[in-house]
Amino acid sequence: MPETVIYADSLQVSLKLGPDIVDITHELKQMVRASGIVTGMLAANMVGSTGSLTTTEYEPGVVEDLKRAVERMAPRGLDYEHEKAWHDGNGHSHVQAALMGPSISIAVRSGKMALGTWQQVVAVNHDNRARKRTVEITIIGH
Repeated sequence: MPETVIYADSLQVSLKLGPDIVDITHELKQMVRASGIVTGMLAANMVGSTGSLTTTEYEPGVVEDLKRAVERMAPRGLDYEHEKAWHDGNGHSHVQAALMGPSISIAVRSGKMALGTWQQVVAVNHDNRARKRTVEITIIGH
């Protein structure tokens, strides 16, 4: 039985005013290669309560559609309880991020992330200002 390997790294992602969506697939692929893991799992977690991770086809039309859908889920300008406490204008950002989720798990097979042909991993900023986000990555396997 091969010995289990744990590889950990982080990624810094600069994101514009939300919703902003950035493709991080290339960086994750590099980490999988660096880990030497052939079969296992990649877990990625966006640090912060107004960011999220997901997969999509990263092309302009889908990216714009996703931005619009995120805005419809929790639009700016509604009466958010968060605003009453903090008055920082980003109540919608917290709700959007919570609905999408901060993390993602992707199978690693034959030394590569098991993604579809048109599937990319993206980081999303929901905040009402530009943010530099940290994504923590752990790859485990053999």
